[in-house]
Amino acid sequence: MPLVSALWIALGIVALVLLYGAYMFNRLVALRNRVDNGWSQIDVQLRRRYDLIPNLVETVKGYAAHEREVFEHVTEARSRAMAAREIDEQARAENAITSGLGRLIAVAEAYPELKANQNFLALQEELVGTESKIAYARQFYNDQVALLNTRIQSFPSNIMARLGGFTPRKFFEIEAPVRGPIQVDL
Repeated sequence: MPLVSALWIALGIVALVLLYGAYMFNRLVALRNRVDNGWSQIDVQLRRRYDLIPNLVETVKGYAAHEREVFEHVTEARSRAMAAREIDEQARAENAITSGLGRLIAVAEAYPELKANQNFLALQEELVGTESKIAYARQFYNDQVALLNTRIQSFPSNIMARLGGFTPRKFFEIEAPVRGPIQVDL
């Protein structure tokens, strides 16, 4: 009888270990899916930003046609960002866009009639809203990446992560926009 009891105990322990392994695996899968969802939310907002840029450039261009370098910088940065495939590459491109948009808005500040243009004001307001949504989506994504990376690197879930082929993800880090007035020397 003791042999049968020991066998049941061993089977119970094996079953618990397997159930816990399945639980850890499912948790890792859920976190990976949340990270992927977070990235897709960033992508949606970035695409929205990319769609706004040509309209904003064209509106400003009508008033400040001699600011060609600024327009080219923003347009090139947008093209690089749309072509980016890796998170680091995307972050660099987004930093270039943010810098270019700051310069573009600074140019617009020098033209009072442009600042009063309803189309420009609407585009600027929509861009500000989109930037806020990008910041929120980036924060959500980075929070999920932190959770996933912690699970992947922590014991005992790191064993299941290795067996399941889970790898740490990179954070999406972009420079914070410059706060305060932008100096423009025309």
